[in-house]
Amino acid sequence: MLDSSYLTKRYQHPEPNILADIGTLAATTKGAIDLSIGDPDFTTPQAVIDASFEKTKQGMTHYTEANGLPELRQAIGDYYQTKFNLTFELPQIRVTVGASHALFLALAVLLNPGDEVIVPEPSFSPYPEEVKAAGGNPVILANKAENGFAIDPLAVEQLITPKTKAVIINSPNNPTGNVMSAAEAKQLAKIAEKHHIFVLADEVYSDYLMPGQEFIPFATYAPDNTVTLGSMSKSYAMTGWRVGYLIGPEYLVTAAKLVNEGITYSAPTPSQNAALYAITHADEFVPEFAAAFLERLTYIDEQVKAIDWLSATPIEGGIYAFIDIRKTGLNSVTFAERLLKLAGIIVVPGLAFGQAGEGFVRVAATQPLPVLKTAFERIKQLDVGQLTKE
Repeated sequence: MLDSSYLTKRYQHPEPNILADIGTLAATTKGAIDLSIGDPDFTTPQAVIDASFEKTKQGMTHYTEANGLPELRQAIGDYYQTKFNLTFELPQIRVTVGASHALFLALAVLLNPGDEVIVPEPSFSPYPEEVKAAGGNPVILANKAENGFAIDPLAVEQLITPKTKAVIINSPNNPTGNVMSAAEAKQLAKIAEKHHIFVLADEVYSDYLMPGQEFIPFATYAPDNTVTLGSMSKSYAMTGWRVGYLIGPEYLVTAAKLVNEGITYSAPTPSQNAALYAITHADEFVPEFAAAFLERLTYIDEQVKAIDWLSATPIEGGIYAFIDIRKTGLNSVTFAERLLKLAGIIVVPGLAFGQAGEGFVRVAATQPLPVLKTAFERIKQLDVGQLTKE
C-alpha cells in the first residue's frame, strides 16, 4: 500500500505553510475583506491583452527560443539601459515563468549539496524553501523592527562561511516595505565581492516607491556578483500571465538553460508577447498603478497611526504595510484569527515571513480605497479588549 512515507522525507511531514493557508482562507471565506493577497486588483491593461491575443490569433502558438523571445530579452535590456544606465548583453537575459522560477534556476545552478544561502527575514516565505529544494541550507538573518527591518550588511558578513554561495535580498521588501539605501547596497556589494558570493536581488516591486525613496538596481554596485530577478506581475498587473526574467553573468544564464530544459523549457508564448508590449509601453501603465498604491498606502499609514494599539513600520515602497501589533500582546496568528472572526478582515500573520516577523501582520494595498476605508472603519470599532479576550 503506497502512502506518504514514499515521498521524499521533506514532504512526509511538511511544516505548516501559513501563507498558503491564508490564501485558502481568503478563497473560501464568504463576505470577508481580503487584505492578504499580493495580487493587485487591477486588470491587465487592455492594450497588453490585445497585443498578445492578436499575435496568438496570427499563429504565434509555438515554443519560443528556450531563453525567451529575442525581442523581449532585448526590450528588457533596453529598459535597464534607458532607465538605469545599466548594460546587459542578450546572453545575460532569460525569460522565466515568474520571478520565483528565476530564483529557483539561479539557486539550482549555484548550489552544491550543503551550500548555504543567507536569507534576511522577514522575507517572502518561499525563499528558504527554494533554497532547500535546490539542495542548499538557508541561513536566516533576523532583521530588527527597531531598524525598520533594514538589512545590516555587517550582520550578513558575520554569517558568511566557506559554504556560503549567496544572499537573497528583496527591495522594496515584501512584507516590510523597506527599501535598501544606496549606502547599504554599496557596503553589501563590497562584502559580496570580498567573499566571492552572489547577491540574488528580487526587485519585483521596484516601480512602487513612497515619496523621497529611490530605487537603484543592485547590479549597479556589483554587476559580476548580482543575479537580478524580475517580474511583470506587479508592475503591469500581469500576475496570471506568469512571466518574469533572470539577469546575470552569461555563464550562469547558460547553465540555467540546461536546468530548465526539463522543467518548463520556455515561458508561454502569449505571455511573452504580452510582456513585450507591456515593458515597451511602461510609461503608459506604471504611473497610474503607482499613484493608486501611493494613495492606498498613505491612507493605511494614516489610519494605523490613529489606532493607539497599532503602529506601522515605515512604508518606503512596495504594495504592503507591515503593521506592529505587539501592543495587543497577541501573537500574529492569533491576532489574524480574531480579526477575521470579529471584523471579517483577512490579513497575513507576520510569522508567515519568518520568526523575525512575529508581532506584526501584513496588510496588502491591493484593494480599492473604498474597501480599505470599510476595513478600517471595522477595525476602529474594535476594542483591543475584544481581541485579547480569551
